[in-house]
Amino acid sequence: MEQQAILAIGIFLIIYGFIIAEKIHRTIVAMIGGVLMVVLGIVDQETALHHIDFNTLGLLVGMMIIVGITAETGLFKYIAVVAAKRAKGDPTRILISLALITAIGSAFLDNVTTVLLMVPVTFSITRQLRVNPMPFLITQIIASNVGGTATLIGDPPNIMIGSAVKELSFMDFIINLAPLAIIVMAVYIPIFILLFRKQIQTKDDLKCSIMEMDESQLITDHKLLRKCLIALTLTILGFFTHQLLHLESATVALAGAFLLLLLTGEHIMEEAFSRVEWTTIFFFVGLFVLVSGLIETGVIAKLAAQAIELTGGEPIATSMLILWLSAIASSFLDNIPFVATMIPMIQEMGNMGVSNLEPLWWSLALGACLGGNGSLIGASANLIVAGMAGKEGHPISFVQFLKYGFPLMLLSIVLSSIYLYLRYLI
Repeated sequence: MEQQAILAIGIFLIIYGFIIAEKIHRTIVAMIGGVLMVVLGIVDQETALHHIDFNTLGLLVGMMIIVGITAETGLFKYIAVVAAKRAKGDPTRILISLALITAIGSAFLDNVTTVLLMVPVTFSITRQLRVNPMPFLITQIIASNVGGTATLIGDPPNIMIGSAVKELSFMDFIINLAPLAIIVMAVYIPIFILLFRKQIQTKDDLKCSIMEMDESQLITDHKLLRKCLIALTLTILGFFTHQLLHLESATVALAGAFLLLLLTGEHIMEEAFSRVEWTTIFFFVGLFVLVSGLIETGVIAKLAAQAIELTGGEPIATSMLILWLSAIASSFLDNIPFVATMIPMIQEMGNMGVSNLEPLWWSLALGACLGGNGSLIGASANLIVAGMAGKEGHPISFVQFLKYGFPLMLLSIVLSSIYLYLRYLI
């Protein structure tokens, strides 16, 4: 193996190790790794820039702006309180209602944003009911990763796959992934009830306190809400039709974001930009450059060749290898850097004679997104909920989440294996 390839692998593994250890912020580590690839001459600056997927970054920024402004209206708190009242204040029904809202919100807003909006509302409701918030938080983490699986914009791995594979539209993700996400949630709901119903019992008078909450007071700005709903509706319609309009998904998201800024006026612009998670954006930039070193030195091509040699290029075996490898790896590694490494490998398989790559892309999406439920460090949404819970005095331990998340993750991957086999591989 060439010296440059060995150097690229060394940098990649060291940076990956630091990301897993979480001793230094992952954005700093990823950017240092990307810079090292350029400084040490593994890739030049122009090539590095070429490997940065600006479609992924544009999509993320656009949706962050839209959701950040919409959150200011109180809409998401309103939805959660209405759901709690519809459940008549019953904790078990509220747990399921909030889980379903989280899953649906994660499909169309993205799972990180959804949990950021849902967790404060969850604590407010559980304080009213005087019940343990932990079952609510765990179900919402799991629901966010399942819901995020369903659409192109729901989870960062899907955003990355959709951006890399231009033939896959917003509707393709819904048609191919949403049915399984619905099946998984349908299987999970009775399991949630069975697991947690005894932990969230409360008194009748506390249930009544939920019914007395006035949700109308939660909408703080009706005029802004109307503008947000217009922009959000047009953006979602744009996602459904972006291939017909010959537009990239990033163009749709950014157009929706700046339409909303135009409608709201420039006084809200600085606040909107401050809500963009720039640490996440630069984390992606660092990762793209880091992986570019493996691509340019031929490491990814060799990994793809070995995978094809292992499975003989046979569709069923290759799909199952990618699905289970992605799921187990994404349980204990952040799924974003893992997917950043896998995308060029699958593309290389196409160059090596694997004619139908579509089942492989769905295998990667399902494994990476659902695999995020395997442990507390499996996905960004998990870590965000854990951090917010810790600040509220209810820390979620690694082992505590593992005993619920890992078995449920394995169940979802078994369902995914059956689904992929029946739908694409027979």
